[in-house]
Amino acid sequence: MPDRRPRGYQPDWQPRPATQELLAAVELILGRYAAQLPLTIRQIWYAAVSNGVLVRQERTYKRLVDVLGMARRSGRISWLAIGDNTDTAVEPVAYDGPDGFRAARLAAARGFRLDRQAGQEARLEVWCDTAGLVPQLATVTDPWGVPVYVSATGLSGKRAAAQRAAAGGHATLRIMVVGDWDPTGVHLFAALAEDVTAFAAIDAPDVTVRFDRLAVTESQIAEFRLPTAPVKAGERRSFPGTSTTQAEALPPDALAALVREAISGSRDTEVLADVLEREEIQRRALLDGFPW
Repeated sequence: MPDRRPRGYQPDWQPRPATQELLAAVELILGRYAAQLPLTIRQIWYAAVSNGVLVRQERTYKRLVDVLGMARRSGRISWLAIGDNTDTAVEPVAYDGPDGFRAARLAAARGFRLDRQAGQEARLEVWCDTAGLVPQLATVTDPWGVPVYVSATGLSGKRAAAQRAAAGGHATLRIMVVGDWDPTGVHLFAALAEDVTAFAAIDAPDVTVRFDRLAVTESQIAEFRLPTAPVKAGERRSFPGTSTTQAEALPPDALAALVREAISGSRDTEVLADVLEREEIQRRALLDGFPW
């Protein structure tokens, strides 16, 4: 039986009245969290549930996935507004000629940056269980030069964290984790901490490795009145909570504020200001000397 699902662009899509109402609600959500775009579909769904637009059932999430797919295919919603982070690729570097190469070098000079964590006592990293949240979190962490990684990494990714700790000249590596509050999220956090710490004991023996659960916590569930679900029947792993919730249930602006506060509260502002000043001087020197 042929697959009759829509493919490619769908400019002639005519949504039904009920779908029009849902799209209007989604557009309000995207407007409210414009500073945190792109949002994941799960974040939009949680916001719609909180607003009373959808009931908290998996069938409404699946419906939202389908509707937003058509909304993007039709041009109703921008492709840049929603992130699913499924387009990982490695592409060769190429130019359309010498002028393109020179333009790329000029753009690189304009974007010149130093390591904005240089000179700080601790190197900070943000790790997130949900790949789709990485671009959103990166917009928050970027001014401080703090990278964002996916927590569900392989063995090489964990070892790489220990090697970064060894190379940075910092006394401490602090990894702040954004993850689901459920048995899987808790055990992922523990495994990540144990493995990175064990690698660092060999690769960076003079560096203290610290892991902090930035979100979600039980106190945040209460503070933000996040929707919860019971622990799945038959779950045998130890879990300190009485209910579960996903990181994407946090309002995007609240999540951004948590990350921003955690980073800014652990930065030496004078050290950062010195780095930014040197960065600007060196950027101007590069641009004044262009073309090289």
